[in-house]
Amino acid sequence: MQQAHVWTGSALHPEALAVLEGLATVSVSSVGERNDWYVEASTADAIIVEGATFVTGEVMDRIGPRLRIIARPGIGVDRIDLVEATRRGILVVNAPDGPTESTAEHAIALLLNLCKQVMVNDRVLRSGHPFPPLREVTAGFEVAGAVLGLVGLGRIGSRVAAIARVLGMKVLAFDPYVAPERAGMLGVGLIHSLAELLPHAHIISLHCPSAPETYHIMNAETLNLMPRGSYLINVARGALIDEMALLAALRSGHLAGAALDVFDPEPPMTNHPLFTLPNTICTPHIASYTTASVRRIHVMACEQIAGALRGEHPTNLVNAEVWGWQRKRG
Repeated sequence: MQQAHVWTGSALHPEALAVLEGLATVSVSSVGERNDWYVEASTADAIIVEGATFVTGEVMDRIGPRLRIIARPGIGVDRIDLVEATRRGILVVNAPDGPTESTAEHAIALLLNLCKQVMVNDRVLRSGHPFPPLREVTAGFEVAGAVLGLVGLGRIGSRVAAIARVLGMKVLAFDPYVAPERAGMLGVGLIHSLAELLPHAHIISLHCPSAPETYHIMNAETLNLMPRGSYLINVARGALIDEMALLAALRSGHLAGAALDVFDPEPPMTNHPLFTLPNTICTPHIASYTTASVRRIHVMACEQIAGALRGEHPTNLVNAEVWGWQRKRG
């Protein structure tokens, strides 16, 4: 069997390369996914792209007719045009189980860091000042016994719930796609609407996908429903939050703080006003970037590609309706 060609924007883990051995040759981009990489990928049967990379119909056409598989080493495929991929007979696959643990851990790390004023007080010492009098320090917030509200109770939200319960937190969640029995098994109270959830939580953590119905789900109106002095965490997608409304809520003191790993757009402007506030923690979309997670998502993405190249139905085929189609060439 003639070997296929797989293009990737960044180097793959050796275990992932082993999955494709004998099936495909792999080339790593020399320009990166933020530049014009389409010519490099023009001989590829499959491409592996990061979550921040847009793959529109125009991009698919620029790559060319040989493209059969688009793989996302992670969960989100909101920046891949699924309609256009399906129309061209291109399979879109992902690795939804790979980043769960690391992303959940990052959410909890942000939660504790934010509530315990870690970054704020670290900056005080690094600025050269001595220990300030306690009356000049903002007291931290003890999370044991506090209510964590989750918007989304999928893979990552469920894992966050499990860790939070170990910390002694009460966990509530809003997710219209989760059955009460599933929430009960997790020890989570299922709330029937976002408007009902927000007033009852000391901390809100977002774990839902980016979609038209979730665009700016946290806006001036919904942020105002959160209790004064509460906290907001987002490791999901930047488009879930109206950033100008969040700025206003932080500056007014309505929210005590916010921790964000994602922004809209990405990368954000270098002088983003959220970066200047003392009550924010901002990280550059690294929640899932751990050694263990990278290995898993690379291996899982390559397993999806390998199966498809062998003619097998991928287990994580996002645009399921494309299966069985033959690409029109020429």
